[in-house]
Amino acid sequence: MVLLRLLLTPRGLFAATGATAVGLVAGGLVLAHTMNLAACPLCILQRMLYLLLGIEAIAAWFLAGARGTRLTAALVMAATALTGMGIAAYQTWLQRFAKGVSCTADQPWWEHFVNWAGSHWPLLFEASGLCSEAGWKFLGLSIAEWSLIAFSSMSIAMLAAMLRDTDSRKA
Repeated sequence: MVLLRLLLTPRGLFAATGATAVGLVAGGLVLAHTMNLAACPLCILQRMLYLLLGIEAIAAWFLAGARGTRLTAALVMAATALTGMGIAAYQTWLQRFAKGVSCTADQPWWEHFVNWAGSHWPLLFEASGLCSEAGWKFLGLSIAEWSLIAFSSMSIAMLAAMLRDTDSRKA
């Protein structure tokens, strides 16, 4: 009961979101290397956003003392999670309805960024798969669909952190 109350505080939500995000990156790396899964550029973008959420969570934990910084941290983390949710939703759409289609028609700036990151840190950011191929599934859902669920949950957690902070102001 005490753990649940602690988890529902803004600091607890920051910590849970950050730990989950970093855990998902670690799990993705294990899956990629043990099952020979090739990450696509959209997968790598999501991985980058999970790492960014982990960094933001650490900063949010330390800045959670004042109400304004706590709300700002939750808002920044929510924006990151919502961005990830959009990317995961797009990849889910590609996998379900646009099979055989590339990530994009031309190579936008973010694909150049993914390629650059992959050339510098191949273990984390090398993109060699196709965005429209689901590859591996767990309980009938692809990794992109699980990522959509994860980013959606993190967005809700950050909204809860903002609302929780608003409620504590009234008390």
